[in-house]
Amino acid sequence: MSIRYAQSEVLLSRALTTIPLGSQTFSKSKTQYPLEVSPYFIEKGLGSHVWDADGHEYIDFVNSLGAISLGYQDPDVDHAVRSQMSNGVSFSLPHKLEILVSEKLVELIPCAEMVRFGKNGSDATAGAIRLARAYTGREHVATCGYHGWQDWYIGSTARHLGVPEAVRQLTHSFAYNRLDQLEQLFAEYPGQIAAVILEPMNMTLPVPGFLEGIRRLCDEKGSVLIFDETITGFRYHLGGAQSSFGVTPDVATFGKGMANGYPISAIVGRKEIMKVMEDIFFSFTFGGETLSLAAALATMNKMESQPVIPTLHAQGSKVMDGLRGLIGAHGLDNVLSVAGSPPWSFLTIHDTPDYSSWVIKTFYMQEMLARGILTVGSHNMSFTHSDQDISRLLGAYDDVLREMRAAMEDRQLERRLKCQPLEPLFKLR
Repeated sequence: MSIRYAQSEVLLSRALTTIPLGSQTFSKSKTQYPLEVSPYFIEKGLGSHVWDADGHEYIDFVNSLGAISLGYQDPDVDHAVRSQMSNGVSFSLPHKLEILVSEKLVELIPCAEMVRFGKNGSDATAGAIRLARAYTGREHVATCGYHGWQDWYIGSTARHLGVPEAVRQLTHSFAYNRLDQLEQLFAEYPGQIAAVILEPMNMTLPVPGFLEGIRRLCDEKGSVLIFDETITGFRYHLGGAQSSFGVTPDVATFGKGMANGYPISAIVGRKEIMKVMEDIFFSFTFGGETLSLAAALATMNKMESQPVIPTLHAQGSKVMDGLRGLIGAHGLDNVLSVAGSPPWSFLTIHDTPDYSSWVIKTFYMQEMLARGILTVGSHNMSFTHSDQDISRLLGAYDDVLREMRAAMEDRQLERRLKCQPLEPLFKLR
């Protein structure tokens, strides 16, 4: 047992007796954090910092998988939630907050004319696919990126255990920035593709004409274009990546940062399509839960009144530029690179002749966590990440990359591990 993470490991052992993987979320589980060198439970968060079960403080660059956009315990959001709590949480009829949040989304998002709410991004993407199938009368779907745990999508990945083969055969993936692959899918399934769903950006920028080409193909083939903006929404632009790139989908899905950590997601889209929601079944007991709606409205209002999105871009650019400089300074360009965009960037780790990327990543996480940086290789920025936070992050990177380079040159990297290396798993992107 680790001395530094003793309480976390006690809680993990206890959790594993009643919770598969010890966590409700795959990306927060022990599969992602190497045992004996990682915290497993967080006790509290404030601003850009969190404290684990053993009392250690971290600057958080995971931010609840991107759900925290303003920072932990944002006073404006928490005030809105407490105010609504005094009136009740869930009711027997709709609450006017459903209207107010819907109207705000329609105001901000180019494709939004009508709105329906869920609780997770997977709710929204699954609902959008059902909607597109009902609207077009078709069954096949073309996908690019990660779209959640539901059968229609996860059946097309390596984590398809339990998904019927008949369902798996209806979903077909294409690579980002490969318009030719999507054209091939339309040729293979003529008149059968109900929807094209993609993350409008993930690890790389769209090449000129890619998103425009998808828009054109969907118009020509009669397919619904869906942007999954679960991550890009309220992080890249107030109107989502569709506003940034100037390409408007028919339907879009939002979640994560739209309520600063409170559970809510949304399907938005053209009225002609969204009206079909009256005929399909997409219904949640907690779809109109008011605390999350109050949080969403407060979050969006703050993003309009304060420079939240510009700050995410500005601070994230400092991270990306600084990290690229350090990678070059330590001569690790053949091992490490930086991908993504300023609000949501990644350290990409490559295999070397001597070490797999998983061994390198384990060393990286071991050392960054020990220095009080909570990261899995991504930098999910929040409005509260200060220059001091970024300085500490880059200082930790400077130390860790120096040690990484020396250990790799001496062929001692694996011996420097204080744990078993992470194992290859299902990749989201």
